Amino acid sequence: MGTRARIGIELKDGSVLSAYHHWDGYPEWLGKHLVKHFNSKEAAAELIDGGDMSSCWTNCGWQNETRPETGPMYYSERGEECPPRLDKDLGAYLLDSEEYTYVFTELSGWLCYNTREWDDAYMEGVEIPA
Repeated sequence: MGTRARIGIELKDGSVLSAYHHWDGYPEWLGKHLVKHFNSKEAAAELIDGGDMSSCWTNCGWQNETRPETGPMYYSERGEECPPRLDKDLGAYLLDSEEYTYVFTELSGWLCYNTREWDDAYMEGVEIPA
């Protein structure tokens, strides 16, 4: 079972462009990989431009083969059309999300929100471990 997440980037007009992320969306895994491997506006934008993904950082392919390079595993690689989603602002992005929601902003870098409605910490910011 996956811990679902959305990964977004805040655009200049305040809208958020995002992609779905299926596996290990909690801050201790996805958050750490976003900070380590996608910690610039350009890298975040490139990751999201690929669309929805199973994982942002893997060397496993769709047939369980080992890939020569580690990186995102997009659904488009298996023929699915899953382009990034555009929300009008951060509020709309957070309200239509998964269990954890990440957003890259120019001022703060990566931010994480707990968007698990059943959790007492719903809609609280979550620290991404170093």
